[in-house]
Amino acid sequence: MREPYDIIKTARVTEKGTALAERHNQYVFEVDRKATKQEIKFAVQRIFKKTVLSVNTFNVKGKVKRTRLGKTTTTADRKKAVVTLKEGDKLEFV
Repeated sequence: MREPYDIIKTARVTEKGTALAERHNQYVFEVDRKATKQEIKFAVQRIFKKTVLSVNTFNVKGKVKRTRLGKTTTTADRKKAVVTLKEGDKLEFV
């Protein structure tokens, strides 16, 4: 199994993610594109020492952007995971 810090890239702190955390105790992470739900669950439990109830994942396609020379490029595809923690567990991001 891979290292937890190789699986979890970053926590996505947005308005929608903050609302999920307050209402449903769910947190959004950007994860490695090849990571499975079981690996993500294991990584969050190892890094944050919290109990994970479920993991939902989805792939985000990269957006088409225009450069200053008029050419188009595409941003990188990525994978996000919404992790639901046990009632009473919370994550604090500074």
